Parts: sequence; structure tokens; C-alpha cells
Amino acid sequence: MRIALYARVSTRDKDQNPETQLLRLRDTVSRHPDWHITQEYVDVASANDLGHRTAWRTLLDDAAKKRFQSVLVFKLDRAFRSVKHMQDTLSAWDAIPVGFLSAQEGFDTTTATGRLLMNILGSLAEFELELIRERVQAGMDRAKKEGKAIGRPPIGADPVRAQALRQAVQAVQTHQLSYRQAAQQAGVSVTTLQKALKGGG
Repeated sequence: MRIALYARVSTRDKDQNPETQLLRLRDTVSRHPDWHITQEYVDVASANDLGHRTAWRTLLDDAAKKRFQSVLVFKLDRAFRSVKHMQDTLSAWDAIPVGFLSAQEGFDTTTATGRLLMNILGSLAEFELELIRERVQAGMDRAKKEGKAIGRPPIGADPVRAQALRQAVQAVQTHQLSYRQAAQQAGVSVTTLQKALKGGG
């Protein structure tokens, strides 16, 4: 089986070295005679900073091109920033198909148990989103009762947000990020980003 290794350390993890993760991953592969490492992908960025996780984006592209059969990481949080991010990615890989393995947690989508766990994660992702929606709605209701204005001011009125939106537009135009990734990085909705691309935002 052709295996891709992915390692990531945060910019805040000054005492960490991705080589520590890679050594563990290489050792894991060495214990399986039928496994072969095709490439190692390394990022130094926070989990949420998809814009600077260039190796992760390359890995996603290579997965779509079927350059390997499975991805091996040290821990789940090295690859994913949330349960939903994990579930969305693994669902896309399941269709290719590309497997996913975690050395620390023993997660393996190439097995029946692993695929069952992936389905459970999908339910957890929906639960996570519902909790977020409930918290947001509760906050809005409280703000209304207190007579506070709800919603952000127009993006054009905030130079920082306006600059973030311009960068997101450029990232999409140059194919560095998808619509969803760029919108998340800029802190705007996909609809707002699409309007900006059309010159209406």
C-alpha cells in the first residue's frame, strides 16, 4: 500500500520539531512489509491556518490524483481543525478512495471498524454544528433583549476585514484556496466572497 505521511507543528509550538512525528510515522510504516512511503508532507502552521498549510493543500491535490492509497498522521489534530473538517475530508477521500490512519489513536478507515467510526464522526459533526447554532441563537436573543445591534458593520467600514476579503478573493482567483477555505480564512460567508469576486462586495 502506498502511504503518504503528514506532519504538522504549530507556529506556537516553538519546542516541537516535525521530525519527531515523522520518526514515529516511519517506524509505523516499517512494521508493515506491504506499506511503502510515497511522500512526506510537512507544515509549520496552526490547524486553522489553512492558507499557510501549503503541504496540506498539496496533499489534498495529490490525494485527488490518487498518488497514494492512504494518509498516515501522528494524531488526528495534526490534520484536522474540527470534527466537521475531519468528516468532510474523510468523506471526500472515501469516494476516491484514499484511506486515513492515525498512529496515536489507531484510527484506520481502511478497515470496517474504521469506516463505522467515520459514520459516527459524521453524526458528531452534525451535533457539533447544532450546538454552535444554538449558542449563536441564544446570544442573538440575549442581545435583542438588551437592545444591542446584531450583526457586523459593513465590511467596507472595517479596513482589516476589507483587506482579508481582498486576500480571499485573490486566493480564489489564483486557485490557492477553494471558495469555502478562502471564506473561512477571511471570516466571511461564501456568498459574500462570491459577491466580491463578481465586483459586488
